[in-house]
Amino acid sequence: MHRSQFPHPVRRGVAVAAGLSALTLTVVACGDGQGPGPAGQGTTTSGAEVAVAPPVIDPGDGGEYRPAVDPANFVEVIDNPYLPFLPGSRWVYEGDSDGEVERIEVVVTDERRQIMGISAVVVRDTVEVGGELVEDTFDWFAQDRDGNVWYLGEDSREIVDGEVVNADGSWEAGVDGALPGIVMLADPTPGTAYRQEFYAGEAEDMGEVLRIEGTASIARGQYDDVVVTQDWTPLEPEVIEEKWYAPGVGKIYETHTAGHSGTVELVEFTPGS
Repeated sequence: MHRSQFPHPVRRGVAVAAGLSALTLTVVACGDGQGPGPAGQGTTTSGAEVAVAPPVIDPGDGGEYRPAVDPANFVEVIDNPYLPFLPGSRWVYEGDSDGEVERIEVVVTDERRQIMGISAVVVRDTVEVGGELVEDTFDWFAQDRDGNVWYLGEDSREIVDGEVVNADGSWEAGVDGALPGIVMLADPTPGTAYRQEFYAGEAEDMGEVLRIEGTASIARGQYDDVVVTQDWTPLEPEVIEEKWYAPGVGKIYETHTAGHSGTVELVEFTPGS
């Protein structure tokens, strides 16, 4: 899970349902005690019963996520006010990562990628820690006709001393069982939980809208009607993040509320067109 504009770098609530014409969820009862869902009893391979901790975020699908995605329900432009991925847009964030200075640059390219029959926008996300490039990622997004922004995968490279050391966490919707998720709702409503991505064992980020702030301030300035989300993944259950999104800008701030220390704050923003 990397620290990008939407998921992933890092719920409780109802499943995303009404108003998502591009998504149909088939919910099947999950009786094996595994995956997201209510707390209860599970079993080990030896048959012994163990307690299953409740998830931080429950997307309400019983652990069975089956979005039916229709390419005809997607549009070319991502203009959701809370995640406006218009070509040329650029965000620069600065903060700390476990005591080290971190700098993140996010740029919406003019490139497209066909994924599951959908023309996805390519967004480049680079991360520097202590002045050294540590991650270079290309993320793929698309917006449906209702205005929900979907995450369709990523090509991520971890870098050490200028050399690519692995591509862990990379995935593409429609390949090897990976499925897309929603990273920003058309109508963010407190209490709504949703899956941001799904590639079993590799990418399972979830989000929940916590609240909408009338005003919120960072060093760069004050913003109105800020959507605050909580992000979490069962792959790193001890880590919880909180993210703030301002209309017309996108993400302006994020912080770890559990599992790690560190915050990231917007310092530069150039809108695209």
